[in-house]
Amino acid sequence: MALVAQRCGNQVMLWAHDARVAEAINSSRTNPVYLPNIALPDEVWVTNDLEEAANFSDTHFMVVPSHHYREVLTRIRGYRQAPVTVISGTKGIENETQERMSEISHHVLGGFLKAFAVLSGPTFALETARGDPTAAVIASRDDECAQTIQRALSSSTFRLYHSSDVVGVELAGSLKNVIAIAAGVLEGLGLGNNTTAALITRGLHEMTKLSIALGGRLETMAGLAGMGDLVLTCTGSLSRNRTVGVALGKGRKLQDILGDMRAVAEGVKTSRSARQLSERHGIEMPIAAEMYQVLYENESARAAIQRLMSRSLKAEAAR
Repeated sequence: MALVAQRCGNQVMLWAHDARVAEAINSSRTNPVYLPNIALPDEVWVTNDLEEAANFSDTHFMVVPSHHYREVLTRIRGYRQAPVTVISGTKGIENETQERMSEISHHVLGGFLKAFAVLSGPTFALETARGDPTAAVIASRDDECAQTIQRALSSSTFRLYHSSDVVGVELAGSLKNVIAIAAGVLEGLGLGNNTTAALITRGLHEMTKLSIALGGRLETMAGLAGMGDLVLTCTGSLSRNRTVGVALGKGRKLQDILGDMRAVAEGVKTSRSARQLSERHGIEMPIAAEMYQVLYENESARAAIQRLMSRSLKAEAAR
């Protein structure tokens, strides 16, 4: 996203929490850990100093794992002397509170939050960085904010659509990762396209039910942030969450899989939040529930599939 913003003519400072990564980017102009073959132009400044980054601009793009979001934003609040616009690119839900990043931003920043927006959609980092044509959604309850960001980050290779459905876009970006792990499990078990198609379709149904219960809109789940991102993450080989699922399906233990990963697979933690939210709101989400058991209760993936296929028969859509 730093590259997307820079290509659109914006001044950009990139903060890296790891000092070694910041130093490596500054010396080689590439990120040797995550995107080693993508060159970062000199116009993108890189720092490990969060205070420097916090005071660089009045617009902050938060692309940190959901379990670090509150801590990082709290630190930023301590450095800021003026209100800030926050754009969240985080696709997760805080486990301890089941709060979305918009809720955390309002609680942490209070009156220092000028505006909040969330960006989500089918956007693998590597493909976006190398300039493959990509489309996504920017959502804010402040329509002027959404359209300002839309104009500031859209180009011939990155196209943004604006929305006011913050709840739907946040939940879509988070919940699809749980379904993507399940899709990877199917791949790891050697199952075919029939099974994956059924999983994606019914997974979207579960995501939609919970989103609507929490205030999201149906059309959001049928768009780029919902169906678009779900299809990409469930079928694309670059998906971290799908990769976790493939390894699980092949019999590896979750802790061993995560121990070998440098990047974060948000769906692992989100499966816990999805279970808690579905129970709180009385929403039946059988795929998400089975994934929770596979991830946290050492349940057999094949047994989970059998339970899903043996559930009582019902209409496809509730009347």
